[in-house]
Amino acid sequence: MKVGIYCRLSEEDRNKHSKEDDSMSIQNQKAMLIQYAFEQDWDIYDIYNDDDYTGADRKRPQFNRILKDAEKKNIDIILCKTQSRFTREIEYVEKYLHGLFPLWGIRFVSIVDNADTDNKENRKQRQMYALFNEWYISDMSDNVKSALTTRRKNGFHIGAFSLYGYSKNPEKKGQLIIDPEAASVVRNVFNLYADGYGKTSIARILNAEGIPNPTEYKRLHGIKHSASQNANSLLWKYYAISDMLHNEMYIGNMVQGKYGSISYKSKMNRPKPKSEWIRFENTHEPIIDVKLWEIVQRKLEANYKPLTTNGMVGLFAKKVRCMNCGYILQSSKTKDRYYLKCTTNHANKDACSGAFISIKLLESTVVTELNSLISRFLDMDYLDQKLSIQDQYESKKAQLRKKLSNMEKKREEYLKGLKSLYLDKIRGIITEEVFVELSQDFEASRSDLDKLIAEKRESLVSLESDQSNVTSKRQKIETYAHISALTRDMVEELIDYISVGKKNSTTGERQIEINWDF
Repeated sequence: MKVGIYCRLSEEDRNKHSKEDDSMSIQNQKAMLIQYAFEQDWDIYDIYNDDDYTGADRKRPQFNRILKDAEKKNIDIILCKTQSRFTREIEYVEKYLHGLFPLWGIRFVSIVDNADTDNKENRKQRQMYALFNEWYISDMSDNVKSALTTRRKNGFHIGAFSLYGYSKNPEKKGQLIIDPEAASVVRNVFNLYADGYGKTSIARILNAEGIPNPTEYKRLHGIKHSASQNANSLLWKYYAISDMLHNEMYIGNMVQGKYGSISYKSKMNRPKPKSEWIRFENTHEPIIDVKLWEIVQRKLEANYKPLTTNGMVGLFAKKVRCMNCGYILQSSKTKDRYYLKCTTNHANKDACSGAFISIKLLESTVVTELNSLISRFLDMDYLDQKLSIQDQYESKKAQLRKKLSNMEKKREEYLKGLKSLYLDKIRGIITEEVFVELSQDFEASRSDLDKLIAEKRESLVSLESDQSNVTSKRQKIETYAHISALTRDMVEELIDYISVGKKNSTTGERQIEINWDF
């Protein structure tokens, strides 16, 4: 039998001599698991080490490598110290240990907590471990968020990366100190804007002088940064200048918490409203004095231009990209005509061939293609017949929602019961044997209920999707059939994005790709 040994370092027991060394925890896991494999007379196919990764991180490189080897049947057994070293998520326990591993012919064994997928009798025990691990992740996430929020509210810098112009103080955690070389560029940007230069002009000046942009500067100086490198990311852009001029951290105020994670299971972040940002004044030495800051802010406010005339948002604002570099085209005006142009090309002509198109031409192209789509693919009579079933959807949805609500309340009762049992076991009120016996009934009922809830949710999603499609088609047909001009609302609703290429100098044609949102 070929065995794959999986080891993972949990962040709370980190103990490294250097960044290059495996942790002592990993070494101990290896030794224990190798010895166990030898005692079982199993052949070790490979050892997979994920050092400095949490049990809820689905992007662990060695974790995903062992899953691929399991799927390819390169191994017969996955061996771990504990089930939680492999995963702390109940979803992944069900997906792999109880779902895909049996299909692939893979046996999962963890030696400390006696989890073994060849032993069908301890399936519920594995599920309970997964449930408790899930609670652990959730509680840990809440605790970490609370601690970070407290530090932010006390004016400490929290983050993996320092703002351009500053560096982290090696002698005092959470404090920023000025980086003289980068700070001089920041001052130059503010002074140029105060002297009347525009944001794109400033970007062009910095690029012409060969001054590396913030990402490239950090890379050249060995400073930790997040952005990937490509030809266009090395240039100063309009957005980088704009963000810098609006950032009050340059006057010594700490502003954090602009983004928040979607959930404790995801590393994806989403913007928070400005009212929820955490702001603390005078936390670090300012690069820009208050007088210059106020001059720049007044000019920014005075120079703000809507994307079109009449104070309205531009027709295609943030919807049109350069086909060459992928950046959003910016609006411009020449002799009372409005255009969209590539800012990368204007900042550095060698970096991008650029895209340039009149808004009038683009609107005409979109209207022509939209009318063509409507006339070709949408049959009015057919949709009218389909709309007659609309009333049935609401009745079915109401019934499903009522059943789901009752089931979810019952499921919460099961979870509370399980958690109460676990706490009784920890306090010594009940024995391990009694805990296992009682929790099996809870777990069996909860498991059956989860399946029913999943089925009902799937049915509800399907109903809502069908209803939404019917409603959406009807509304769009009634509103947009035989249109002659576009509005901003129509662009928002109908178009995901548009890619525009450079005009062919020989044929005079310009490549335009419209990505519809329906």
